[in-house]
Amino acid sequence: MPLRPIACALAALFVSSTVHADDFQLQRVLVEGARASQLGIADSAGAGSAGAKDLAGRIAYRPGELLEVTPGLIASQHSGEGKANQFYLRGFNLDHGTDLATWVDGMPVNQRSHAHGQGWTDLNFLIPELVGRLDYRKGPYSAREGDFSSAGVASLGYANRLVKSIASATVGQDGYARTMLAGSPEVAGGSLLYALELMKNDGPWTRPDGYRKVNAVLRYSQGYANNGWNVTAMSYSGHWNSTDQIPLRAVDDGRIGRYDLIDDSDGGKARRQSISGIWRSTDTDSASKVSAYVIRNELELFSNFTYFLNDPVNGDQFAQPDRRVTTGVDATHTWHMHRSDTLSSDLTVGAQLQNDNIFNGLYHTSKRARIATTREDHIVETSGAVFVENATRWSDALRTVVGVRANNYRFRVDGDRLENAGKGHDTLVTPTLNIAYGPWASTELYANYGHGFHSNDARGTVATVDPKTLDALERTPGLVRSRGVEFGLRTEAIPKMQMSLAVYRLDFDSELTYIGDAGNTEAGDPSRRYGIEFSNYYRPYKWLSVDVDAAWARARSLGNRIPGAIEGVAQLGVTVDRSGPWSGSLRLRWFGPRPLIEDDSVRSKASVTLNGRLGYQLAKDLQLELEAFNLSNRRASAIDYFYESQLAGESAPVADVHFHPIEPRSLRLTLVKTW
Repeated sequence: MPLRPIACALAALFVSSTVHADDFQLQRVLVEGARASQLGIADSAGAGSAGAKDLAGRIAYRPGELLEVTPGLIASQHSGEGKANQFYLRGFNLDHGTDLATWVDGMPVNQRSHAHGQGWTDLNFLIPELVGRLDYRKGPYSAREGDFSSAGVASLGYANRLVKSIASATVGQDGYARTMLAGSPEVAGGSLLYALELMKNDGPWTRPDGYRKVNAVLRYSQGYANNGWNVTAMSYSGHWNSTDQIPLRAVDDGRIGRYDLIDDSDGGKARRQSISGIWRSTDTDSASKVSAYVIRNELELFSNFTYFLNDPVNGDQFAQPDRRVTTGVDATHTWHMHRSDTLSSDLTVGAQLQNDNIFNGLYHTSKRARIATTREDHIVETSGAVFVENATRWSDALRTVVGVRANNYRFRVDGDRLENAGKGHDTLVTPTLNIAYGPWASTELYANYGHGFHSNDARGTVATVDPKTLDALERTPGLVRSRGVEFGLRTEAIPKMQMSLAVYRLDFDSELTYIGDAGNTEAGDPSRRYGIEFSNYYRPYKWLSVDVDAAWARARSLGNRIPGAIEGVAQLGVTVDRSGPWSGSLRLRWFGPRPLIEDDSVRSKASVTLNGRLGYQLAKDLQLELEAFNLSNRRASAIDYFYESQLAGESAPVADVHFHPIEPRSLRLTLVKTW
């Protein structure tokens, strides 16, 4: 998805002189528009923020790649364009979002007890030009964060007001076209933000993706960032064909081409509608925030990863429909206590409620026609949490943040089998401790310890029978605890440079996951991950910035490798913001190798991609931009798996690498008009 330099104009304005710490961080990002300094604000080396200017300099093929602003995070894809991304971070193959909590405008994006996978995170409804900021935090070190946040949290916020109205039109190779219109006129003492996006993309595949989407946003707001309110409606609709991962053996022996597919009826369609509201009030002594949302998600997904392994006649295609209504409310209140010039403290209490009313299933299909039912379920999953967090500045050099969170989950499953229906519940208390010490000018040290968790699929908490084999199953816990410890450093001692370094360890009691393709919950062993991360941002001139991020991780489960666990990633970006009428950027990304099997006998290859963007200001209100993806035209994999499959004509299953290739070099040309 193109992200244009003109998007820096989307940063919201109007800053109050009296702010809470969270408000200060938010407003600072919005005003500067680029990557904001975190000295004196963040409580770990793995936390940070990026504003509209920094986000506009990113080169993203699809909306989910915007999250790669988070150092060490990789977003990939193994299917059609409308499907949720795959994410990698801190030694995790996060699948479609498990253990990466993602929020947009105060609404959770992760979908729990999902038909295809726990924590399903579909960001295709995101309109990049509206994003005013992205805040990220890695590790389970904040009592404010709950489900799915052990590896990290990414929170994106739309701007309330646009400095100028925007219209853009993009054309590109492989049948790509996009138009976008957005503005925010003043209405009845407030601002009415509107945006409409239309997009199509066929991709390089032998059978075109045929991805078509319509995206719309309408928001009314009054007040300012820390004293005001907004109400927002969003709507997204998309449908696509899928070229899923293909077996390497079939490409090597010439049976299919690199961009071919096995099952030409794979694909899906998705819809999302939401209405949400946020209210904030801040004064000298306190700050309050309340947000509420109602989200309706629908997905119909058809996939075939094993081809003719289980059914040599009809094939192994399966359907995973999922429709749900998610409602929730989050509320926080902070008391500011100032005892002296150097000693001050903030006490925050918060409560979070969420309910998911879900209907989903798993069906055996052929050419999208239903053959048999594996399972059908109605799930009601309700969670509540309360937390208390104290942030104290003991001196100019020392800060601490101590918190505790209590989580309660209740599950109810009504299925087509009585053996897999019932009720369950689970409770977990998660403490956190953060210490920041800055004895030197422009440098801080951090020590962090915390407990986190992710929820398991509700079906696994009550199931006693495998829906496919009818073998007996053990019920799984509703919540799985993680424990993390981290030491870090952040410095701006070198003028115009921000640098951070973090060393961490993260343990999980179990990597229990719901296997949507099989319809059951798979029990994993306890796991441990070590890692080190480095991030550097250098802005020697107003018009030039250079960022370098690198991360390495070691993931083990009872001494074995964890299939798909990322071991190393790195990115190098150079951005020219404005040199006369010209602007542009280059971004080099290294996606390191991964073990594909527990004994490490089969590994994926590393991939290196180079993307670029060149912009030219035709007039004060007219910008032309050329984006290029995979400039070196590398033939690499976007993702790799190792498992058994059987093709038509094969007499027995074959264990093989299955891969989805990255797209070949492609160009997109965009014209942006502002007024």
